Amino acid sequence: MLATAAEHIMIGAMLATSWLTGLLILGLSLSGAVGLAQEIVVLTVSGVIDPVIARYVVGGLEEAKALKAQALIIELNTPGGLDTAMREIVQGILNASVPVVVYVTPKGARAASAGVFITLAAHKAAMAPMTNIGAAHPVAIGGEMDPTMAEKAVNDAAAYIRAIASQRGRNVQWAEDAVRKSASITAEEALQQGVIDFIAADLDDLLRQLDGQTVQLGDETHTLYTHQAQLIRRGMSLPEQLLHQLADPTIAYILLTLGIYALIAAFYAGEPIVGTLGAILVLLAFVALGSLPLNWGGLALLVLGLALVVIDLNVQGYALSIVGAIAFVLGSLLLFRPFRLPEAAAPTLAVSPWAIGAMTAVLVGFFVIAVRGGWRAHRVPPAQLGHLVGEIGIAKTALNPYGTVYVRGEEWSAEAVEGPIPEGVRVRVVEARGLRLRVVAEPSPKKGE
Repeated sequence: MLATAAEHIMIGAMLATSWLTGLLILGLSLSGAVGLAQEIVVLTVSGVIDPVIARYVVGGLEEAKALKAQALIIELNTPGGLDTAMREIVQGILNASVPVVVYVTPKGARAASAGVFITLAAHKAAMAPMTNIGAAHPVAIGGEMDPTMAEKAVNDAAAYIRAIASQRGRNVQWAEDAVRKSASITAEEALQQGVIDFIAADLDDLLRQLDGQTVQLGDETHTLYTHQAQLIRRGMSLPEQLLHQLADPTIAYILLTLGIYALIAAFYAGEPIVGTLGAILVLLAFVALGSLPLNWGGLALLVLGLALVVIDLNVQGYALSIVGAIAFVLGSLLLFRPFRLPEAAAPTLAVSPWAIGAMTAVLVGFFVIAVRGGWRAHRVPPAQLGHLVGEIGIAKTALNPYGTVYVRGEEWSAEAVEGPIPEGVRVRVVEARGLRLRVVAEPSPKKGE
């Protein structure tokens, strides 16, 4: 009996051990499944690398850290960008607490200039077929560079990219050639020369190739489990998209000049709606200029040129307008040519010559219309316009309530005081307020009067 009891006890212990072992294995399996299902944050960077893009990428890194994500993938397609923005992104990647993968995509995309630095800084770098990388030679923002400054910029950029390539175990010599010789290679050549780690047809292919790869995060080795990971795409917010689109030299320039034109027109014509629109355009322009390397001297010349034209509308002669037009063109050309060290990885940033020509033509047209429209005559101080009160004129345009009237052989901005007035109706001036006449409809004289 004792032997039988001992056998029962032994069998029970073996069964209990088996159950515990099974539960332990099941727990580990579930734990592994949870680990495999971790999130991967995906960002899309397309266009010039500017402060808006830098904030977008840094925000993505912070989100990936908060989620304890498996990795952060940056889909990249860029011609380059500003040195300060590029360095902010590179520093964020080099100090990231989650693995960062840069994927140059889609087909036909490129990682040029600043994009080279960002790609090499990633823990893992991949490119889609028919993409290219390279051409990281420093470029002056205005397109011209002093030889001494050029040498300083090249040496600085070369040292920086060597350090990045060495840290990530990539081809240091090619990286330096990309800066010094503007070397550029295809995706296949980049893989052969040890510049990138993979060529991936699409994102799914990239995730398959990344699965099981290891990366170094500080002193720890991290294994990537990407095959079953959940993708979290973090697109740019609407304000970020707007700011990124506005951060274009030509767009910022057009917004600024059109806004100033509208403010001037509103001042002379007395149109509050036009003035409000002008103020909005100028504010948007300064938002855009905040993301660009502005030359304040160029901006001062541009504004001075416009001011001289406005002054010339109030004096006899055309000399100030000619000088103003010249100052306007010079300011436009110098608007994005700061007097400092060339960007280490920037494409040429300048206003399109076509835009400068168009805005100059608008300025000349504005001056001609102002002169022919009698704005020069409006230099009479508002206090002296009282002599027009009581005068009879014609509504040159419909007044609802604002429009134009013809009084004493001149066109004037006018406001209908007692309801809309159709075009062609006789009007009588009842008040002069600023440069605008306030009028009422005047009955047509009866026959025989």
